[in-house]
Amino acid sequence: MKKVTIILTGVILMTIASLNVNAQATSATDDATATARIITPITLTNTQGLAFGNIASSSSIGTVTITPAGVRSHTGGVTPSAIGTYNNAIYTATGEPNATYSITLPASVTISSGSNNMTVNNFTSDPTPTGLLSGAGSQTINVGATLNVGASQATGNYSGTYDVTIAYN
Repeated sequence: MKKVTIILTGVILMTIASLNVNAQATSATDDATATARIITPITLTNTQGLAFGNIASSSSIGTVTITPAGVRSHTGGVTPSAIGTYNNAIYTATGEPNATYSITLPASVTISSGSNNMTVNNFTSDPTPTGLLSGAGSQTINVGATLNVGASQATGNYSGTYDVTIAYN
C-alpha cells in the first residue's frame, strides 16, 4: 500500500506541475509605446489669378493658352491684344518641410459675362502632378490653361472661379 501511495503521490505532483506549466505558457504580457507626431497642415494660397488678357474674336473659333510659365499663345480665329494684362496663376503651398504632395487641377471651368460663356480647360501646373515642399516648408505652384473662344464671341468681361487642390502624399 505504501508503494501505491508513493506512486499516486508522484502522479498527483506531476499533474499539478504540468498544470502550472501549461497555465504559465498560455498567456504573456509586455508593454509597448504608443506615439504620434502632429505635422504642419498643408495650405494653398492663391497670390495671382489666371488672366488671358484682351482678345479679339472673329467668325472662327479659337483658343488662347497661358502656360504655367506665363507664356501666351493662340490658335484659330482669335487675336490677342498687346493692351491689357495676361499671366499665369500663382499659388504658394506651405506645410511640413521636405514633404511631397499631389496637385489636383480642374478638368474645365466656365467663365461668364452675363449670359455669355466660354470654357477654360487643359489646366497644367509646374510642378505637376506632385510637388516637394522646401526645407522651409513652402513651394510656388504655377498654373496655366486654355481658353476656348467661340466664333463671334460676345464682347464683355468674363470671369469664373476654379479650384486647385493639394494634399500630402
